[in-house]
Amino acid sequence: MSTTADAAPRGDAGADGVDVRAGRGDAGADGVDAQTGRVDARTDRVDAGTETGAAARDERWIALYVLCVGMLMIVLDVTVVNVALPSIQDQLHFSTSSLAWVVNAYLIAFGGLLLLAGRIGDLIGRRRVFLAGVCLFTVASLLCGLAGSQSLLIAARFVQGVGGAMTSAVILGMIITMFPADSDAGRREQAKAIGVYAFVASAGGSVGLLAGGVITQSIDWHRIFFINIPIGIATVVLARRLLAHDVGVGFGEGADVPGAVLITAALMLSVYTIVKPAADHGWGSARTLAFGGASLALLLAFLAREATVRNPLVPLRIFRSRNVASANAIQVLSVAGMFGVFFLGALYLRRVLGYDALQIGLAFLPVTLTMGTLSIRYSERLATRFGARHLLAPGLVLIMLALILLTQAPVQGGYLVHVLPSMLLLGTGAGVCFPALMGVAMDGVRPQDAGLASGLVNTTAQVGGALGLAVLATLSASRSAHLSAQGHSSAAALTSGYHLAFWIAAALTAAAIAVVPVVLGGRRSAVGVAAQRAD
Repeated sequence: MSTTADAAPRGDAGADGVDVRAGRGDAGADGVDAQTGRVDARTDRVDAGTETGAAARDERWIALYVLCVGMLMIVLDVTVVNVALPSIQDQLHFSTSSLAWVVNAYLIAFGGLLLLAGRIGDLIGRRRVFLAGVCLFTVASLLCGLAGSQSLLIAARFVQGVGGAMTSAVILGMIITMFPADSDAGRREQAKAIGVYAFVASAGGSVGLLAGGVITQSIDWHRIFFINIPIGIATVVLARRLLAHDVGVGFGEGADVPGAVLITAALMLSVYTIVKPAADHGWGSARTLAFGGASLALLLAFLAREATVRNPLVPLRIFRSRNVASANAIQVLSVAGMFGVFFLGALYLRRVLGYDALQIGLAFLPVTLTMGTLSIRYSERLATRFGARHLLAPGLVLIMLALILLTQAPVQGGYLVHVLPSMLLLGTGAGVCFPALMGVAMDGVRPQDAGLASGLVNTTAQVGGALGLAVLATLSASRSAHLSAQGHSSAAALTSGYHLAFWIAAALTAAAIAVVPVVLGGRRSAVGVAAQRAD
């Protein structure tokens, strides 16, 4: 009995034990639920991280477009002002010689400060330099639009050049940093981003011809400067939100102030020599040779200082890169020819075929459309498939053929037969070549030197364009004046002078093609290697 009685409690206890075990089973089920919850939480975090990464990638492209808008504002300003020069001359009573300073004041500041601005971006942060440049350019644009005197307009144009140099010098370096070529996908994204930038930097001039014609004819010249104000404000607001903060490498042991003074003075004096003494008195005049010699002496002094100083402003190691040296040499030669086409081609359409400003802008529109299509949609595919280096020669050959075709344009030429084919070839060649050229110029550059390399690319483009335009315009004018003195008609003399300029531009492009094997002789680009691996 007692045993039975004892058993019952044990049975109860056993039952309780079952209940306890069941409770432990429930607790285990709860543990599984808790583990499932933790897995779900981790999954949610992974999904959130993926969404954050995708959002960051999307913001990079928006930031790229903001940078390109800033660059477009700078590029447009040059050609828009050129179209408006006759109206500015009439209203502010400029003489022919003094009118040139509306352009020269900008070019001297812009070309003289590009290299320095790019390096300062490396030292104190490229975002900071970009924002300061856009603000300065926007304020100077307001002053230009309000200018009621010659001196105020010229001074404001100089300040515009300073802001333009600060803005454009660091953009390519920022793009390289935003789109690092650290993987196959990264290399493709970088090639596409450079293609977008190259289109804006190269084709913006032809857009400016069209915009300048519309604004000048329909409103007045003041509006060409006022249009920069809302664009500049929007660029600053978006850039502050979208561009990542970068600290810069700092000044190390101090700032190389003498080096900064030497390189700025050398570049400003060289640009001044091209646009003033050489244009007015010829390349062989004593004044031109004196200014040219002084600028060369300043440049040599700068190089000597940078080779020996402990904290150089511009480390000379960047020039030891085969990519950097050869790509910039190609840029100087090819841009010299391209600038001549836009300037002298516009003069041919105006003074020989009788086009007005709006018609000239429309005439160059195929260059913009063709270049834009190739740069934005196909440059990344072409670079990935063939390698950036292998696109240089085909693009330059097309540009050279376009220039040769222009040498055959007659006095009574028609647009569809004598002009349009050259515009299409020019746009195709530039769309293939220039994105690849910028990629090669920045390939292998160390991150701390990206701003310097970016400024160097812009400097060679600016100096090459100014030098090429001065040479082509001078020789073309001399040829036309000689033929006019011999009794040829004005249209025939002008056309022959333009033909000579186009032949020289084609020769410069051929010289650029001759430099391409130097690039191909270097190590293969990462993009090209990626393409071969993909094959």
